[in-house]
Amino acid sequence: MVESFIVRDEGKGLQRQSIKLLDKPSAIKLIDNAARIEIIKALSKMPMYPAELAKALKMHEQLVYYHIKQLMNASIIHVVERQEIRGTMAKKLAVKDLNFAVLLSDDWKDFSVAETGLMDKKLKAFLEPLVMEGELQGKIVVGSPDPHGPFKARARDSHYAIDLSIFLGKYVKMPSDFAVSLDVDINLSSTDTNFLLVGGPVTNLVVSTVQEKMPARFADNKPWGLFSDKTQKKYTEESIGVVAKIPNPHFPNRYVIILAGISSPGTKAAVLALTRHTKRLMGSYTGQKAWSAIVQGFDEDGDGKLDSVEILE
Repeated sequence: MVESFIVRDEGKGLQRQSIKLLDKPSAIKLIDNAARIEIIKALSKMPMYPAELAKALKMHEQLVYYHIKQLMNASIIHVVERQEIRGTMAKKLAVKDLNFAVLLSDDWKDFSVAETGLMDKKLKAFLEPLVMEGELQGKIVVGSPDPHGPFKARARDSHYAIDLSIFLGKYVKMPSDFAVSLDVDINLSSTDTNFLLVGGPVTNLVVSTVQEKMPARFADNKPWGLFSDKTQKKYTEESIGVVAKIPNPHFPNRYVIILAGISSPGTKAAVLALTRHTKRLMGSYTGQKAWSAIVQGFDEDGDGKLDSVEILE
């Protein structure tokens, strides 16, 4: 059974209601009647027999039968139960939808939030071309949990990609290929695609190969830190992270998005900024080819876990 919905964006997420699609414009005239509207509303609350409906609405039973026939012919109400009463088959009626629309076209297209205009315009521009036409056109790369790289580091922030994937799931369909790869399995120079990199350069080696192109870069050695080209500041707190977008240095038509931190709390702050504080994060993004925002995570409720983010620059 095909179900239809009307969707709106209230600013705090999408809301939906079921809707009945009418294939004949004349059906709208049937609804534009005070008595029929009362019948539809009453049946949406609970199924009733015509006699019960007439009593509840204080309406003549023959008039109720007349309106019911019109509404049934338009498939607006339907029979949910039949019962023989005094030799006559009585029909219990119900209505599923209180909202109606006329369908003048059968040109159906695959749905994606990104194409509806409900997706924040700056976020849409930021995610392109990684997210295009409701599809993930690239790879999500996380650090390997095994010791690897020059510092023999184990990634402790790869699981943040799960939260990120839930966020992206609002805008993309499930890809046919596996979307996530480990950094040790990626050769950026020979992979012609877009990337979303999660984790700092110590735990995600792919980040270490592109960070020189970022407007905010990580230190190569201890003490670890993040240096901003824009303000010439160096940040050293573990809760500092960066959200950045740069052209792929090997394939200029592709892009790399980086969510990384000085340590795992900083990476979490970057993920929180993109997924929970999107509008504030995107405030300074105007389509720059190379862009970054430095963020800091905070534990506002005192439970020992980051739950809030401040955009530093």
